[in-house]
Amino acid sequence: MRQVDPDLPLYDIQTLDDFLAQQRWTVRMFGSMFALFAVIALVLAAVGIHAVTAYAVTQRTHEIGVRMALGAQSDQVVWLVMRRVIAQLAIGLMIGIAGAFAVARVLSSVVVQTSGTEPTTLAGVALLLIGVSIVACLRPAYRAAKLDPLAALRYE
Repeated sequence: MRQVDPDLPLYDIQTLDDFLAQQRWTVRMFGSMFALFAVIALVLAAVGIHAVTAYAVTQRTHEIGVRMALGAQSDQVVWLVMRRVIAQLAIGLMIGIAGAFAVARVLSSVVVQTSGTEPTTLAGVALLLIGVSIVACLRPAYRAAKLDPLAALRYE
C-alpha cells in the first residue's frame, strides 16, 4: 500500500485470519459457555437421578427385604430399581425431545446453518442421557441387591 500511495493513512493493520478470529470471538465465547452449561446440567442431572434413586431404595427397603426373603435374586432386585428409572427416563426423554423441536425454530433463526432437529444429534444426546442415567442409578440398585433380608425387614 505504501508503494501505491505513500500518503494513505494506514492504521490497525491485521491479517484476514486475525480479523475473522476477532469477529467470531463472541460466537466462540457463547458456544463455550453453552457447552459448559450443558456439562454442568448433565452433572446435576446425574447427581439428581442418583439421589432420587437412593432415596427411593431407602423408602422401599422393607419391600425389597420382603422380596428377597421370599426368594428374589439380586439381579431381579437390580431390575426392580432400574425399571423405575428407565420409565422415568423415557418420560423425560419424550418431553425433552418435544421441547427440542419447539426450541429448534427459535434457535434456527439465531444459529446459521444448524438444525436443532438433526436426528443424529438428538439420538446422540438421548444416548448420552440414557448412559449417564443408568450409571447414576447403578450404585443404589446394587446396594439394594446386597441388602440383608432380615435387616431390611427390621428397618423402619
